Amino acid sequence: MITRGTGDEQAPGQLLKVLGVAFGLAVLVGNTIGMGILRTPGEVAARLPSVPLFMTTWVAGALYALLGALTVSELAAMRPRSGGLYPLVHDALGEYPGFIVGWTDWLATCGSMAAVAMVLGEYAGPLLPGTKGRELVTASAVVLGFAVLQWRGIRVGDAAQQVTSLLKTVSLIGLAGVALFISVDAGSTPPAPALAVPTGVALVGAMIVALQSAIYTYDGWSGPVYFGEELREPARDLPRTMIGGVLLVLVIYLLLNAAFLRVVPIADMAGDPFVAATAATRLFGPSGDLVIRLVMLLSLIASVNALQLMASRVPYAMSRDGLLPAALQRVNPGGTPVAALAASTLVALACIATNTFDTILAMLAFLFVAIYALTFIALFASRRRAPHAVRPFRVPGYPWVPGIALAGSVAFMVAAVMSDSSNSLLSLALLAASWPVYRLVRSRRPVRHS
Repeated sequence: MITRGTGDEQAPGQLLKVLGVAFGLAVLVGNTIGMGILRTPGEVAARLPSVPLFMTTWVAGALYALLGALTVSELAAMRPRSGGLYPLVHDALGEYPGFIVGWTDWLATCGSMAAVAMVLGEYAGPLLPGTKGRELVTASAVVLGFAVLQWRGIRVGDAAQQVTSLLKTVSLIGLAGVALFISVDAGSTPPAPALAVPTGVALVGAMIVALQSAIYTYDGWSGPVYFGEELREPARDLPRTMIGGVLLVLVIYLLLNAAFLRVVPIADMAGDPFVAATAATRLFGPSGDLVIRLVMLLSLIASVNALQLMASRVPYAMSRDGLLPAALQRVNPGGTPVAALAASTLVALACIATNTFDTILAMLAFLFVAIYALTFIALFASRRRAPHAVRPFRVPGYPWVPGIALAGSVAFMVAAVMSDSSNSLLSLALLAASWPVYRLVRSRRPVRHS
């Protein structure tokens, strides 16, 4: 067989090993910083109208993400595979736990893609008159547009991700800098009356719901794991991109929220669905809304691209292990798992059609934490079953770091069931649905002869 190219390409029909650390950081930032920082400051402020509690919630969310990134980095660096958290759990805990994670992660990532696209549709309305009142159509068009773009190959997706993530980061830091240092006319907008901070049991419930929003806003730190076998040096780059990326996102979120609080008092912020737009309007006047919407559209576009890239890798990986139809293994010459991309796009479009943003958001937070809990358990299982295995990266503070992350995940899920039972039960039902799907897949899987 004649081989052509740079040497980075794999055999036809396989993923391409062409990605670097810049892509890892870009996909983490692109996946993490999106609609969450637009919506959740107002939601968190409504639950906790106290500046110390408000800022503490954002630090707590970052701490959970950092503990998770440290834990997952060890598993991901051992045996880098594309497919997100699914192959990590599959290798350590077995086929059905792996299927639970893969099934849930795929649906949750597609749901995130849909939710981000729906927010993008809302933001585009005032900028593009033809889209006003047609938010769901706009969201669907964006998802389909990126599917067409990624169909061309991973290099196109890589370039788009790096450019949009870089512009997003620079724009958000610039916005925070302006808001922190420019003078604001305090008398131009009458402040809202101070809100009462809940106490006792009500405070605990408010903190749980607020932390649920913050955790979802930080979710995305595992983005580089979805491309493990497509990175040139995964054992080195996966820990660097996830740990460094979480710290970068924390800095950006703290800067933005401090900037928002300087311009928009917390009583005004409470319940505001677009705090960034309100802050920009107070800073720049009538043109502020236009500026922030352009910045946020760029931010959301980067998120849709990242989520679509990630979602397609999960069914591809499961298909290779015989847990989904073999057709999902198809990869085009550009390194795109095209059948898995098409399936992920259809699921996202179905989520958009439901037009239930709040329900999707609440379910996603629970589902992502459940996935992480199983992954943290997988590290303990891996250490027990293969204590002498080569581990290019070892989580510091073992077993405390993964133990605290696991305990936090379990506590979060229990509290979520108690405080938001309807959405939590819907999430549990989706998890339970993995069993009949798994049995159906196994019954149809060809028998493998050794």
